[in-house]
Amino acid sequence: MDSWVRFNSQSQAKERVLRAAQYACTLLGYTLQKGGAAAELHKTVTQLEAHMSLTRKLLRLGNSVEALEAAKRAIHLSDSVLRLCLTISHLNRAMYFACDNVLWAGKTGLISKLDQDKWSQRSFRYYLFALILNLTRDVYELRLLIECEERYRASKSPPSAYPGNNGPADHLSSPSSPVSPAAVALPVMSAWLRRRLHLVATVLYSNPPLLLDLLKNSCDIFIPLDRLGIYPTGKGFVGACGLASSVLSILTIVHPWLKLKP
Repeated sequence: MDSWVRFNSQSQAKERVLRAAQYACTLLGYTLQKGGAAAELHKTVTQLEAHMSLTRKLLRLGNSVEALEAAKRAIHLSDSVLRLCLTISHLNRAMYFACDNVLWAGKTGLISKLDQDKWSQRSFRYYLFALILNLTRDVYELRLLIECEERYRASKSPPSAYPGNNGPADHLSSPSSPVSPAAVALPVMSAWLRRRLHLVATVLYSNPPLLLDLLKNSCDIFIPLDRLGIYPTGKGFVGACGLASSVLSILTIVHPWLKLKP
């Protein structure tokens, strides 16, 4: 089992490069179609995209084993939220790869009379569930880091930094104040929102693996949403999102420290 996982990890980089090229072809085909390019050129790009997709399916044969191994490791995590999200996410990925393998067999003619649309929809549903759980995990980790950052700032801030008795609430309670509560509340809410956004940006900037994983999953989720017809965005947007997420995935392979763990 360990030997297969090691072998599979070596082919992952090739699959990511092919994925980037496939979605680049998707984006290029959409651009050519909108630009009124020759039908023959558009057909060639579309065929190239289909060939790359089929090659990727070949490289993903056996990925279910790696996903199941990852689920076995995740089930032992001490954090209950991470354990739940990662275990179920990996199990969904295993089912996605299994459906993808069946679809590859159907496209190559190994399984005759396969309902390819049905199996494609089924695989994208598992893919969507896995991405939703991955995003849930990202948001959870972001919340934990924000809480840590808030506690750190609170411990370093002097007592005068906290609001005292001369804040906006005292002006509102003053009978001689001509300012309405709504006029005071709006700037207060705006300042609070700016502080929160700055805090989120600071935390993400300090944690590149979480930032990359959040961006990658946010881009990827539009692909199954479009393919399943839940939120159609068009080939151009899907191609751009797939290309961006593929480049981010390649970065995590080239620089392993950028991969979010566990």
